Amino acid sequence: MDTEAGFEIVHAVLSAEPISVGQAVAAVESDTAGAVVSFSGVVRNHDGGKLVRRLSYSAHPTAHQVMADVVAQLAAEHAPAAADGTAQPVRIWAAHRIGMLEIGDPALVCAVSAAHRGQAFAVCSELVDRIKDQVPVWKEQFFADGTVEWVGAGG
Repeated sequence: MDTEAGFEIVHAVLSAEPISVGQAVAAVESDTAGAVVSFSGVVRNHDGGKLVRRLSYSAHPTAHQVMADVVAQLAAEHAPAAADGTAQPVRIWAAHRIGMLEIGDPALVCAVSAAHRGQAFAVCSELVDRIKDQVPVWKEQFFADGTVEWVGAGG
């Protein structure tokens, strides 16, 4: 658990084990939180007009550190707004799956708790965008027609 003035990073990892919104929300809830916002990016059964059977996520060896750094940087950028002494802590939980996933499995889960909904929504939305943009994780899609496609590996 990392703390940045007014922010508490509860969890920021890549996980080979299943992840869920329930575990993320439970980890960030607190008596000071008036809002808990969560996001779950799940494996869907289609992409580009083709039926998807399953996905596999692979990560660059630096991805674990990049994930931690992305979350810490976000907290550091938002911390000055929360450092006036009256703000309640903002708590962040984020995990991205690696390995084989089936249709309906959560691939990226984030949860943010804050005293007010505006801050919780803003931080959660930015968190998801930054993870998807900066963390070196690549998706291999296995289609029903037997073809396979890599997404995000073109670098």
